[in-house]
Amino acid sequence: MARTQTITRPSKAIVPSASTSTSPYQLDPSQSLRAVKALIRKLQSPLENPTAASKTSLLADTDTQDATDAAPVWLVLTTKTHITDKKRLKPGKIALPHPYLLPTTLSTDAPREPLRICLITADPQREYKDLVAAPAFPAELGKQISRVIGTEKLKAKFSSFEAKRKLLSEHDVFLADDRIITLLPTLLGKVFYKATSKRLVPISLEGKRKSVDAETGLKRVKLADGGKKVEKLPLQAKDMAAEIQRALQAALVHLAPSTTTAVKIGIATQTPEQLQANLTAVVDGLAGKYIPQGWKNIRAIHLKGPDTVALPIWMADQLWLDETQILSDERMAAIEGGKGKKRKRIAELGADAVIEVPGPDGKMRRLEKPKPNGGEGKKSKRAKKGSVEESVVGMEEETGEVKATEREAKRKRQEALRAQKEALKSAVPVQAIAETPAAKVKVKKQRVKAADLM
Repeated sequence: MARTQTITRPSKAIVPSASTSTSPYQLDPSQSLRAVKALIRKLQSPLENPTAASKTSLLADTDTQDATDAAPVWLVLTTKTHITDKKRLKPGKIALPHPYLLPTTLSTDAPREPLRICLITADPQREYKDLVAAPAFPAELGKQISRVIGTEKLKAKFSSFEAKRKLLSEHDVFLADDRIITLLPTLLGKVFYKATSKRLVPISLEGKRKSVDAETGLKRVKLADGGKKVEKLPLQAKDMAAEIQRALQAALVHLAPSTTTAVKIGIATQTPEQLQANLTAVVDGLAGKYIPQGWKNIRAIHLKGPDTVALPIWMADQLWLDETQILSDERMAAIEGGKGKKRKRIAELGADAVIEVPGPDGKMRRLEKPKPNGGEGKKSKRAKKGSVEESVVGMEEETGEVKATEREAKRKRQEALRAQKEALKSAVPVQAIAETPAAKVKVKKQRVKAADLM
């Protein structure tokens, strides 16, 4: 069936928006708000899991429970092509207007316990402990940081499985220096990385860069343009606190070589308006920074809870990214035809017909109809061995004269070989052949006697 080409146009779920984004593709606020309200109603309903309040699972892993103790809300975004070629261990961050880790974002008035934050830093760890205890560091945030660990202490004290499991259960949020974030999977293992509720959040614990050259007093020239290597100022307590606050107020983006990306945008205890604002911010951040070609590469956007179905809030009209990905009618017929139909098509074509079929590498290949042989019947055994002369003889009827000629030639070759062997035998003297072993024996005996005398 022929595939028609349609003009690219926005989906019905997209309306012009007054936001700062310049893209003509935008989420429909009413559609996203309806989906958020329906999902929250489902998550907060007692019929969602009627046995959860009365029975406790003995096999549940309490170490990997969410820090907020509330049902998370996930944004599932599907693209038309892969976002990246390899998996990245350092996640990206998108700022949320209503962070779900802060107690002020809850829709209920019930107070929440302060977070237990574990900070994993590069060595020496004493430098960062002093910054947390400094007067310039916010006291409220300093109370939430319960432990500061360096890499050397992490290797020595938390090498066993039980120690890692205890460390995971004692804290709600784990922050790590982005300079060592790629080394932590080897040090922490699957205890930390098998679940996504307590994944490590990368933060920058380096000082600010010097934008002015100290010698000239002018703006620093880049190293690629012939300037000097960048110099950084010592890390200050207020800069460290600001970096931690930004990490707690952001949504993490874990990119993988696939077409589906899930981002946690909030929890079920937040208001629908807050979740809608987070949803819009995350979608704009993904389309503007992480997805190649932006909205044109987005196929669908869904909203999902832990054990609920995915609610669609946006769907693309086209399943391909550009017109070059559309297959022609001939190529579609060749792909759908299979081997049997391909051979049948070749047989039905004329003698000089040529067709194109896709190969294993995806490229088109030309196939010509094989020409008929000069005769029928099976080839002889000599023809199968590859002899050109014997294959010609096998195709025709062998005559008596040809056989006689072959026998005569074979007899002459045998006589010539026999005469050559006799000539070689007569050329070597018999006496030389007989005396050679005796001479060798005498030499050996003489050497033995000399050795005995010594």
